[in-house]
Amino acid sequence: MRKNSRLDQFLDRTLIFSFTSVGYDLRKSNFEPIPRIDGRRVVVTGATSGLGLVASRQLSELGASVVLVGRNEEKAERARDEIRTTTGNANISFELADLSLMTETAALTERLAAGPPIDVLINNAGVLVGERTETDEGIELTLATNLLSHYLLTESLADHIVEGGRIINVSSGGMYSQRIRPDDLQFERGEYTGTAAYARTKRGQVILTELWADAFASRRITVSAMHPGWADTPGVSDSLPTFSKIIGPILRTPEEGADTMVWLAATDEPVPSGKFWLDRTPRATHMTDRTREKPADRVALVEALQELSRPPG
Repeated sequence: MRKNSRLDQFLDRTLIFSFTSVGYDLRKSNFEPIPRIDGRRVVVTGATSGLGLVASRQLSELGASVVLVGRNEEKAERARDEIRTTTGNANISFELADLSLMTETAALTERLAAGPPIDVLINNAGVLVGERTETDEGIELTLATNLLSHYLLTESLADHIVEGGRIINVSSGGMYSQRIRPDDLQFERGEYTGTAAYARTKRGQVILTELWADAFASRRITVSAMHPGWADTPGVSDSLPTFSKIIGPILRTPEEGADTMVWLAATDEPVPSGKFWLDRTPRATHMTDRTREKPADRVALVEALQELSRPPG
């Protein structure tokens, strides 16, 4: 774990310099090699493209037994075969589930819990859509995919994660722009904005990270949230084409974006639980007081997630 240098502290107060390849390039000289984790079972959601695919490949190179979670069988098979071929690690499998649906998420947790214990759970699956859309279960799509499924997976699998295991929630710097609104999690009030809906769910992930850090402390499970920076992935180019075009030359590579995710999964350094990370360094979770929630908001958030993540029927 790196200490914040003066340069790093300056970068951290910016966006363009901190979140793009500029920040990564200025920080990486202090990074230590990531150790091998042979035989550890790692579950990665959203693993068939973008950061999830890159992280899964890098974890496979480190010797992990990786379970890829995706919703498209053809893409999942292709990802599995690609990783096996490029890394020489045959211990790569996949599970199919549409994580926007709580029935499928619940079924996934049952299948995963029937297998070997999990060393690392990486909640990476996420979407950013332009228009408010509801799933077949009547839940706003961004909330269902980015927050509800992560909540249900983690709560359901907590007892199946080994003592001393790790949970990593892939958040976003977008969460700095929003506070959690537990009374309107489904964004039913006011004009819907895809980026705001996305940012609220990412804020929710950071809050859950802090709550889970306390809840799982007795089993020494480390819970972390991380920000990959602005990386050149299909999700960014498809969801934010104008942003991608303007910032494109200094976007991070997917490998740079996935670095902290992989480091948190594999490092043998002591990692404090409940922190929000960028470039292997814990960061502030608020840039202004307007995004801070009250203790009552946290209670209301958990109560709402418990209710909404309950599979219908």
